[in-house]
Amino acid sequence: MTHRTPTILAVLILPMLSLASAQGSTVRIGFFPNLTHAPALVAIEKGYYAAQMKGVKIETKDFVSGTTLSEAFAAGAIDIGLIGPGPAINAAVKGMPVQIIAGASEAGALLVARKGSGITSYKDLAGKKVAVPSLGNTQDISLRAILADAGLKAQTDGGNVTIVPLAPADVAAAFVSKQVDAALVPEPWAALLEGQGNKAVGDEKTVWRNGNYPSALVIVSTKFAQANPEIVKGFLRAHLQAIRFINKSPAAAQTAVSSALFKLTNQKVDARVLQLALKRTRFTANVDIEALKAYSQLNLAAGYSRKAPDFDALVDLTMLNALNASQGQLQATPRTALGLK
Repeated sequence: MTHRTPTILAVLILPMLSLASAQGSTVRIGFFPNLTHAPALVAIEKGYYAAQMKGVKIETKDFVSGTTLSEAFAAGAIDIGLIGPGPAINAAVKGMPVQIIAGASEAGALLVARKGSGITSYKDLAGKKVAVPSLGNTQDISLRAILADAGLKAQTDGGNVTIVPLAPADVAAAFVSKQVDAALVPEPWAALLEGQGNKAVGDEKTVWRNGNYPSALVIVSTKFAQANPEIVKGFLRAHLQAIRFINKSPAAAQTAVSSALFKLTNQKVDARVLQLALKRTRFTANVDIEALKAYSQLNLAAGYSRKAPDFDALVDLTMLNALNASQGQLQATPRTALGLK
């Protein structure tokens, strides 16, 4: 027992010393005020980031879309962020030094038609204006796939569907003023639109892959990760803690998300709306790499990139798997099983 004590103490103390050595450091975390980013909303609201990264100054910033968050990454203004697969892939293709280190959520996006628009099916989108959070983001890429399946095209591709970039929180007002006819939006904004009498013509399962697709992932600046591995590990511990809390205590998580959304958007989401939105969204740190590869092909078809990223370089779940293993959780999808090193 005695001879093992120093080793045990070293195991316990070294991470603390490493993190302590980072004291005075700052980590800048980006996310969206959407339910699909609930792990970040909960981690902030419950103080998980501060608890798991003691001694580190934590700055959080919300973004309208993955496109704007990617721009912040490119400018060196964000170190870690939750983002959709589309912008993450585009960032990697453009040579931005980012890595996907965990998942956050799956599904949780719906295509909602404005009441009175006459839209009851995907084919009815012909000649209409459809809102997405931003051009090139995950919902935009999904929408272009939906249009292709319905035999339609965006106006920019020679078709007659006008795709309009619009912040999800602003879609309700745009519906009232009839600026747009439909919107492919993440939760809880889809459920909110439905609650106002608008109609969902595509739910989270019909949007793509029967709902088995990532809506939000965790990316990190590779430069920041190399310089601050213990901070990144602390972030992931908080991230996993938030996901466990959401899945085990949905009612309490709903309260935390509602409070965070109100602070960020000044909109009070009805409890029943938020409850419905939660049921349509899955929260997991796992990463479906086959879905990422499929997204990459949609991205190519949409014309947002000319090549697929190097998924071996883009996805690194080593730290996530180590934390899961230390906490007795199942590992995320093994990279080797997916042909990744």
